[in-house]
Amino acid sequence: MSSIFIVIPILVVLMFLLGTELDRKAFIGVAKAPRGVIAGMTGQLVLLPAIAFATAWALDLSPVYFMGLMLISCCPGGSSSNVFTMLAKGNVALSVTLTALSSIITLLTLPVIMAYTARFVSMQSGEAIELPIGKLIMQNIVLLFVPILLGVALRKASPGAARKVNRVLGKCAFPALMTLALVFFLQYTQEIIDNIAILGSATALLILLAMACSSMLSRATGNDTAVRRTIVIEVGMQNAAQAIAIATSPIIFNSGEMALPAIIYALLMNIILLLYVFVIRKRTEKE
Repeated sequence: MSSIFIVIPILVVLMFLLGTELDRKAFIGVAKAPRGVIAGMTGQLVLLPAIAFATAWALDLSPVYFMGLMLISCCPGGSSSNVFTMLAKGNVALSVTLTALSSIITLLTLPVIMAYTARFVSMQSGEAIELPIGKLIMQNIVLLFVPILLGVALRKASPGAARKVNRVLGKCAFPALMTLALVFFLQYTQEIIDNIAILGSATALLILLAMACSSMLSRATGNDTAVRRTIVIEVGMQNAAQAIAIATSPIIFNSGEMALPAIIYALLMNIILLLYVFVIRKRTEKE
């Protein structure tokens, strides 16, 4: 069975879960302090892709892994970032807002960035890489935007039911993503073993640089500690399921290899950000 039939249900569930978390009050509250939103969106939509591009170029990644690293950098984090923000005693309302906004805005920015990347990689390598932008936009609308709207609709129609669904799906989200990672590891074991050094280095470097740079950005814009933690997590956590769905989609790239950076990123980002949360909680206890 093709992995696309595994990743699509997981992605739809994750986006629906995000929709059930959206609350108008959270948006109104954050709108009163827009610096966090501006810093977070800048980090997510501009800073992270720029770091990914520089990392892929500096490490001289092969065309398929160059595209894969850029792809994961363009896919904003899902509801997991909201959980991590809560654990890190960050601003959960801001986290939900940033996740929702970036998920919608990247419907436009992702095709633009990936189209430029495809042209750059093609020119550098001499390998023609085509990106069907129309199909990419349509797939993202169907698999991301529609499930989010359905989640929002459920929350508005029946807040109690939405909370129950959110609790159940919230418990399933992380195991589902890890199951997806396991499927890809089993399917591409040899490719991962052969390239683990370069892909591990590239993804770890991307995560660490993204966290460091987003922290500096949030400090430079005068945000408080809770907002800074939130921005670090939002920029560091990416939607691996979305990147995998695009990479493996038969109507877009149809490449399992291109999905490997997203798989390794998913594993490393959880490890690194769990350590980040652990350090913060220990520091908070001492204070």
